[in-house]
Amino acid sequence: MSSTYLVVSQARLDLRIVLRNGEQLLLTLLIPLALLIALTLSDFVSLDVPTGVSRVDAALAAVLTVAVLSGAFTSLALSIGFDRRSGALLLLATTPLSRTGILVARSLSTLIVVLLQAAVLVAAAALLGWRPSVAAFGTLGVVVLGSFSLGALGFALGGAVRAEASLALANGIFLVLLFAGGVVVPASALPAWLGAVVQWLPSAALGDALRSLLAAAPGAMGLDLGLLIAWAALGVLITARTFKWD
Repeated sequence: MSSTYLVVSQARLDLRIVLRNGEQLLLTLLIPLALLIALTLSDFVSLDVPTGVSRVDAALAAVLTVAVLSGAFTSLALSIGFDRRSGALLLLATTPLSRTGILVARSLSTLIVVLLQAAVLVAAAALLGWRPSVAAFGTLGVVVLGSFSLGALGFALGGAVRAEASLALANGIFLVLLFAGGVVVPASALPAWLGAVVQWLPSAALGDALRSLLAAAPGAMGLDLGLLIAWAALGVLITARTFKWD
C-alpha cells in the first residue's frame, strides 16, 4: 500500500473518532454558534466595526477565528496529549504508517473538522443577515492557513508536555487569547501597550486577516499571512525537535 493511501485511511479513522464523540462535537459547534448570535444581536463587546459594515460581518470574522483556535490548537493539543498518555500514539507508531504520516493524517482530520465548523458558522451568519462580498471568497484560504499555523503549535504543545499539563496549558492559552489575543477584539482596539504585543501573535494575525476579508477592516493582509506562515514554521520546528510519542 502506498504512503498516501495509509495517510488518507488514518485521517478517515481519526475523523470518525472525532465525529463519534457527540458531546465534544456538540460543544465545538455550540460555543461558536452561541458566540456568533450573541456578538451579532448585542453590543456587550465592542468589535470595532468599521463605518458602513454590518455587525454580523465582524462577528463572523471573530467566531471563525475562535473556531480555528479551538479546533486546530486547543482540541489538537489535548487529543495528542491524551493519546500519548494512553499509549495509543506509541502503538500507532508501530504500524506501517510512518510517524510523519501519523501527524499528517491527524492534521488532515483536524482541518476537515475546522472546515465543517466554518461551514456551519457561515450558514448561521447568512440566516442572521450576512451577505458575502467578493473579498470574502478568500476566507477559505485564510482559514486553511490559520489551521495549519495553529495546528503546528498544537502539535508542539501536545507533544512536548504531559497530558495533564497540556490540558491546563491548552485551555489556559485558549482563554487568554480569546479575551486578549486579538481574536474577538482586534489588537488595534486593545490598550496600546497590549496591542503592540498581541499584533504579532498568530491569533491576532488570523483575526485581522479575516476581519479584512469579511468586515472590510483596515489592515496589512501581507503581514498577517506572513505571520501565520512564520508561526507555522516555528511550530513545525518545535514539533520536530521536542515531540514525544509516550
